[in-house]
Amino acid sequence: MAPDADAGKASRRADPFAPLTSEQIAVGDGHDIYVESVGRAGGIPAVYLHGGPGSGCQPDHRRLFDPERFHAVLFDQRGAGRSRPKGGRDANTLQHLIADMEMIREKFGFERWMVVGGSWGATLALAYAEAHPDRVSGIVLRATFLGTMREIENGFLDVLPRFFPGLYDDFLGVLPEAERAQPIGAYFRRILDSDPAVHGPAARAWGQTEGILSEHVPSRSRLDLSSSRALPATPFMEAHYFANDSFMQPDQLMREAGKLAGIPGIVVQGRYDLLCPPATSYALGAVWREAEIRIVEGAGHTLYDPGVRDAVMKSIADMASKITR
Repeated sequence: MAPDADAGKASRRADPFAPLTSEQIAVGDGHDIYVESVGRAGGIPAVYLHGGPGSGCQPDHRRLFDPERFHAVLFDQRGAGRSRPKGGRDANTLQHLIADMEMIREKFGFERWMVVGGSWGATLALAYAEAHPDRVSGIVLRATFLGTMREIENGFLDVLPRFFPGLYDDFLGVLPEAERAQPIGAYFRRILDSDPAVHGPAARAWGQTEGILSEHVPSRSRLDLSSSRALPATPFMEAHYFANDSFMQPDQLMREAGKLAGIPGIVVQGRYDLLCPPATSYALGAVWREAEIRIVEGAGHTLYDPGVRDAVMKSIADMASKITR
């Protein structure tokens, strides 16, 4: 046995959540995506879809899957995390991400797999399942997001001024007065501008505002644009996707939700999620009858609000029991 294989086995004995495999996979168009697997070979196939778009997977995401039950795959979507080129937006659309998932599934030899994702990961999960329903054994979502401009506008132009009026003033104040009548489009144009003097303040303001809206009890409620920390990566990919309507037709995920018929689902939903409110999950559930909605009281949008992570882990375990019965 090769020494690195011995080292890998020793690492997994010390940490059952250490990757079984990790590699860069060339998916075409100049993109290499980072893919890792955890658990055990022969376990229940599953794939985890990170949010953003653009945020990348984190080591803690591996721990959502019981290593004795699952063979789970986690990957950084095009341009995100450890995938290359970092931040690359060329040939980076929802359709490309769906095709990448199929390439990964085939590489691992999975006939069907459980699809797990939250926020933007829920968008991608639904889009994939509607494109390839025969390849999905079950779906676990957190914070249903349908990838529409209407949802973005609700969060930043309706919810934000009602719950955080001071933050909303800060948010608008980053823009020249002439651009404040259509702030979402103005932000996207500025974030995608090549000039750091233009995209820097806009990306920082967008990222901080989204972060505050994500937490049920945020640590602050105003912008701090004096930060010397590196610019967040997510606003750039979000601007790319959302300025293009997430590369979908209007209301595509709801209009095609009938394709989910027969696929069991569990949706974990924070009661006070300001970005992806419960109404969206319930609207989806009204069409996708196999979906069970589980409300987490006292929680907002993020996976790390109290009770959300535990609810996601339990939902993944419950779905495993359901599909292996």
